[in-house]
Amino acid sequence: MSSTTSFGKVAVLLGGTSAEREVSLKSGQAVCEALTQAGVEFDAIDAGDIAWINQLMQGNYSRVFNIVHGRGGEDGKVQGILETLGIPYTGSGVTASAVAMDKALTKHIWVGNGISTPEYVVVNEQHTAFSIIEELGLPLIVKPAHEGSSIGMSKAESEQQLIEAIEKARELDGTVLVEKWVTGSEYTIAVLNGQALPVISMETDHSFYDYDAKYLANDTRYLLPCGLESDVEQSLQAMAVKAFNAIGCEGWGRVDAMRDQSTGKFYLLEVNTVPGMTDHSLVPMAANATGLDFKALVLEVLSKASLKG
Repeated sequence: MSSTTSFGKVAVLLGGTSAEREVSLKSGQAVCEALTQAGVEFDAIDAGDIAWINQLMQGNYSRVFNIVHGRGGEDGKVQGILETLGIPYTGSGVTASAVAMDKALTKHIWVGNGISTPEYVVVNEQHTAFSIIEELGLPLIVKPAHEGSSIGMSKAESEQQLIEAIEKARELDGTVLVEKWVTGSEYTIAVLNGQALPVISMETDHSFYDYDAKYLANDTRYLLPCGLESDVEQSLQAMAVKAFNAIGCEGWGRVDAMRDQSTGKFYLLEVNTVPGMTDHSLVPMAANATGLDFKALVLEVLSKASLKG
């Protein structure tokens, strides 16, 4: 890892205008605190302010730590602006960011690469709730294709619930994904510089690991070690790295997975290219298990900032 003096002046890009703005502000605050402790010169820039691009252009920044979650920050738009400005930045490039933010496109690519993911339907005008249930069965999970942090997601256990869940998701996104429900344990695998960190298992009393369970609840349980046998954990880690690489991700990220309790088979759900860095977040937890504390993690991510174009 480079010395902190070699970073030059850093811009921490946070906030934004997506539904994940509040989480991004918390993540950004934590990153800023770590940079302060490390003695790195930085400015925090809120990407929700219309003047943020001018601030970047005028600030003489050597690199950007992008911690804007969700649309705008995680979907290739910020990455494209930074490429145009010629400022190295953390995380994945334009194309990989855009693909990872699109759950449907991610799954198309995974299926083409032989990577296991739950059966799904991308809802169009030809679909009815009945036809989707005929194809996938019940229960189902309904997701806006371009949201993160489980925003807009609902479990459907009947035709009426499915109709309502699709309507709810459509309020946030024109593209709605319906997935076959997987009953079993949920896992997350952080990827840092091409290597998978220790797997974390999440347990919640909610029907699934939703926004509240991720960021607000204090009774969500994180198991680290995750409880898997060593060879099974290694297999899941390898699967996550393959999935991460299949869509061209770089630097750091997080892959989420489920394990079917009846078959033991793993199914990958999505990739997060700008994972949370809050006190409830999973990547810092996994890094800490390898001896990398929060400050060291922030510096490691920042050290790999680059132009990808």
